Amino acid sequence: MTDTEAGTQRPRVAGEFTVRQRTQTQLVLRRFLRHRAAMISLAVFLLIVLWAFVGPHLWHYSYRKYTPDNSQPPSWKHPFGTDASGYDAYAQIMRGTQTSLKIAILIALGSTLVGAVWGAVAGFYRGFVDAVMMRVADLVLTLPLFAIALVISSRSGGSWYWIAVVIAGLTWAYVARVVRSTVLSLREKEFVEAARALGASDVRIIFRHLLPNALGPIIVNATVLVATGILTETALSFLGFGVQPPDTSLGLLVAQAQTAVDTRPWLFYIPGAFIIAIALTINFIGDGLRDAFDPRQQRVRQ
Repeated sequence: MTDTEAGTQRPRVAGEFTVRQRTQTQLVLRRFLRHRAAMISLAVFLLIVLWAFVGPHLWHYSYRKYTPDNSQPPSWKHPFGTDASGYDAYAQIMRGTQTSLKIAILIALGSTLVGAVWGAVAGFYRGFVDAVMMRVADLVLTLPLFAIALVISSRSGGSWYWIAVVIAGLTWAYVARVVRSTVLSLREKEFVEAARALGASDVRIIFRHLLPNALGPIIVNATVLVATGILTETALSFLGFGVQPPDTSLGLLVAQAQTAVDTRPWLFYIPGAFIIAIALTINFIGDGLRDAFDPRQQRVRQ
């Protein structure tokens, strides 16, 4: 009677191993989780987001509420100090971070959606369609971002929503060019030819096959646009054409405190530190996503 017939298990031979099947999504997530800088940055960024959007509901001062404590340095009562009017800087910076994040995220979403579709269609059809669409994108790229943003933002009443829409409308062409170059190489792959042979429509090929396979560059560019949105909003507010009081943003807080750097430095450096922290964490997250979506590693292992 053999070992198998007796119900005993044959001992595993040295060198044998089993490898589980992993999907592309699992591989990407695994590589991203192993990127330490990206994981630390993601944790810091999520904490900033949570603090900015939940904190105002728990803090006992409002960003619009005066206090009798004028020009006070950081203390237990006012962790980030107060300004000359008695506004609590902690509440102001929470509100400013919230506004700046909303602007940056809306810019990233709007620019990415428009640019990805525009670039994918241009790269897929090539020829006359590609030429016309990319000349439009080139025209947008030649427009002076700050000049147009200054003019339109000055007429929007300082609304954070319109500031985000204007900047998104002037930055989507960057994403379009990246996606177009990616799609130009992907459209010649075997899986696209197979989809055509099976009768897939152009729309299905673009949205079901090309855009998902270009997801890596798209996501990386989206993270870059978040950082770009934060810095662009800061520059506009610093010039006086961004968010307007009584609302506030990180850029506006820095602009308002520029004359108080020597007397009340906390009003200038703390919101500036949040701008730098958000931009750096987003860039590190983008680096992690770029490595995770490396096309040379995108395959199902068995």
